[in-house]
Amino acid sequence: MILKKFAIKFVKFYKYFISPALGSNCRYYPTCSCYALWEFENENFFKAFIKSVLRILKCNQLFRGGIDYPVISKKINPCYGKKIEIKYWLIPKNDKFIVIKAENERTR
Repeated sequence: MILKKFAIKFVKFYKYFISPALGSNCRYYPTCSCYALWEFENENFFKAFIKSVLRILKCNQLFRGGIDYPVISKKINPCYGKKIEIKYWLIPKNDKFIVIKAENERTR
C-alpha cells in the first residue's frame, strides 16, 4: 500500500511539474502518465508497475501509437444504497475491464 501511494504521488508530480516542461511527446491516448496513474489506482502495485514500464517503452517512433486504454482485472462488489463518486468507468472486455476516466464537475 505504501509503494502504491508513493507511485501515485510520483506519477502526479511528473504529470504536473516535469511533463509540461518537456512538451507533448506521447504517441498514445491517454498519455503515458495518465495511463500509469489509472493503472496504479485500479490495479495492484506490481501489475501496474510492469504495465506502465511496458507502455513507456512502447512510446517511441517504432510503434504506431494511438488509443490504448488500460485493461485491468478487478472483482466488483455491489454497493446497494450507498452514494459513491464515480471516478472511472469500467467497460467489460471478456473477463477483464477497460478503464476510462469519468468526467464530472469535480474533475474539470
